[in-house]
Amino acid sequence: MTSSHASGGPWTDLERPPLNARVLRQALLLPDGLWSSLDVVASTGSTNSDLAARAAELPEGAVLVAEEQTSGRGRLDRTWNAPARSGLFLSVLLKPDVPAHRLGWLPLLTGVAAATGLARAAGAGVSLKWPNDLLVTVDGEERKAGGILAERAGEDGVVVGLGVNVSLRADELPVPTAGSLLLAGAVSTDRDTLLRAVLRSLADRYGAWTRAGGDPDASGLRAAYREHCSTLGRRIRAELPGERALEGEAADLDGDGRLVVATEGGGTEAVGAGDIVHLRAAG
Repeated sequence: MTSSHASGGPWTDLERPPLNARVLRQALLLPDGLWSSLDVVASTGSTNSDLAARAAELPEGAVLVAEEQTSGRGRLDRTWNAPARSGLFLSVLLKPDVPAHRLGWLPLLTGVAAATGLARAAGAGVSLKWPNDLLVTVDGEERKAGGILAERAGEDGVVVGLGVNVSLRADELPVPTAGSLLLAGAVSTDRDTLLRAVLRSLADRYGAWTRAGGDPDASGLRAAYREHCSTLGRRIRAELPGERALEGEAADLDGDGRLVVATEGGGTEAVGAGDIVHLRAAG
């Protein structure tokens, strides 16, 4: 099913026009490119769930975009909801031929690609909070404006979902600590332009990473993530399963994309995204 507008009529909010699926396909579905199909649906529960259900029958590079998500999910099944056409809500199907232990880099790679593409197209600075948040600065404060969720799909597939608040106004934020590109002073909130920039950036970054066999250093991915990550260099408190907590300085990322925490006493401990219940600034 393909639709160019969300439910309730395409022009219920003149500041939020519908995505133009035809133009997006012309720009992104290139003969030698990564993206193989692109569908825009008016509304769905979760683009990740929809794409994962069809992963076995779809080639790599399928893209599913929703004008509205009613049951969007983040890590640990946290919810992600926003008004129709107020953001980018999409999932992509990837089938990387890399060692399994390198797959933890996929959501980090997506974060780098999204931050790069959005900064270029929206004119607003975007940073990364390890492992899967996109941050913008609103009134001098870092606020979450987006999130990433990667899930295995079938034997060789990974569905990567991305949600970004684009035009949310202050009175529409789900929580006061959230943000949007609009509130961060973006010079453009044209979602067609933003989506093209993100998907082109993702294709470039993914191509370099897979050609390097998933090696984060040979592909330049680890260096790029360090450059964009606002978590590194800060004192953090990582809440772990079993009511265990780890405090220290977020020192680096290891070769598998885990966060290396320098603890008191001079030791270090690496934690993966799957080990973290919550990560926050210490103190």
